Amino acid sequence: MSQEPVDIVKSIVQRILNTTLYATILGAIGVTILLFFMCFTLVKPYEYGVKQINIPWFFGMTRGIQEKVYAPGWHFVMPFSVEKMHRFPRNIQEMDLTSNPNRSIKNFFDKSAYIQTSDGFFVDVDVTIMFRIKDPIKVIRTIGLGDLYYYNGLLPKAEPILKDSLGTLTTEEFYNPYLRVEKMLEARDQMNADLSVKGIEVEHVLIRYFKYSDEIQKNIEEKKLQDQLVFRNQAEARAAMEEAQLAKIIQEGEASVKVELEKGKAYQQTRDSEKDLYVRTQRAKGDLLIKKAEAEKVRLKNNALRGVGSQNLVGLEMAKVLKGVEWIMLPSDGDSGLNPLNLEKTRRLFE
Repeated sequence: MSQEPVDIVKSIVQRILNTTLYATILGAIGVTILLFFMCFTLVKPYEYGVKQINIPWFFGMTRGIQEKVYAPGWHFVMPFSVEKMHRFPRNIQEMDLTSNPNRSIKNFFDKSAYIQTSDGFFVDVDVTIMFRIKDPIKVIRTIGLGDLYYYNGLLPKAEPILKDSLGTLTTEEFYNPYLRVEKMLEARDQMNADLSVKGIEVEHVLIRYFKYSDEIQKNIEEKKLQDQLVFRNQAEARAAMEEAQLAKIIQEGEASVKVELEKGKAYQQTRDSEKDLYVRTQRAKGDLLIKKAEAEKVRLKNNALRGVGSQNLVGLEMAKVLKGVEWIMLPSDGDSGLNPLNLEKTRRLFE
C-alpha cells in the first residue's frame, strides 16, 4: 500500500477534528451568551428594578415581591419564570388630560378635566401632571405592577382634586394667571397628600388650555374686550397726564437753564469789570513808577552836571558839536582867547 492514500486519509480526519473543535467552541460561546441573557436582566440608567420570586429555589427565599430596589446595571434573575424583574421609570413622567391630544405623547387620556366654576358654569381644562415614582415598592404594593400607577394611582385622584381646587374660581377668575397658579399649587399639594403613601410624588400641575361653551366664551371675550378698552382709555389718560407733567418739567428745566445762563453772564461781566479795574490800576501804578524813575533820572543827571567833573562832561559834549570840523584857528590868550571849557565865552566868540 502506497503512502499517498494514507496521507490523504489523515488529512481528512484532521480537518474533521478541527471543524468539530471550532463548532464546539462556537457552540459553547453561543450557549454562554444565551445563558447570560436568560439569567441576567438589564436595569437601565433611568429605571428602578424590583425582583419578584415566583418559586423559591434556594433556602431562605420568600415568595413574592422582594424589598430590595435594584440600581441600574445587570442583575441575576433565575430563568423560566422562577424569578422576574419588574422595572419602573425613575425620571419625571407626564400624564395629560386633554381633548386635543398630541399623538406623539405616550401617556395621555383623551378627555379634559370637566370643572364647574363657583358661579355655575362649566369649563373644559387641559391639564398636564408631571410626577415621578419615589418608592417602587410602595407603588407595587398599593397600586400594582406595570403602568397601573397611571390608571389606578393618578387618574382617579386627578380630576376630583382639580374640581375641588379650580372649582373655587369664578368664570372670569380663570383668566387671572396668578389665581390659576395658586390653585394649581393647591391641587399639587392635595395630590401629594394622597399619593405620597403610594410612592408617587407630583412635581407640577400645569393648566395648558381651558375652554367654555361657545356662547359663554363669546360673552367672556366681549366683556374682556370692553375691559381692555376701558384699560386702554385709562392708560391713555394717564399717558396724557404724564405727558403734561413731562412738558411742565421740561419748561421748568428750560427756565432754570435760562436763569442759570443769565447768572453766568452777570458773573462773567462782574469778573470782566474786576479784571479791567485791576488792569487799569496796575497800569497806572506802572506809569507812576516810570514817571518817578524818569524824574529821578533827570534829578540825578542834573546833580551830576553840577558836581565835580562836570566841566569834562561839557567838553565832551562840545567835542561832539565840533565833530567834523577839519581845522579852525582861534586865539588862545587875551580877551579873545578860546577856552573850550568856557561855553559862555565860546558862544560870544562864534556869535
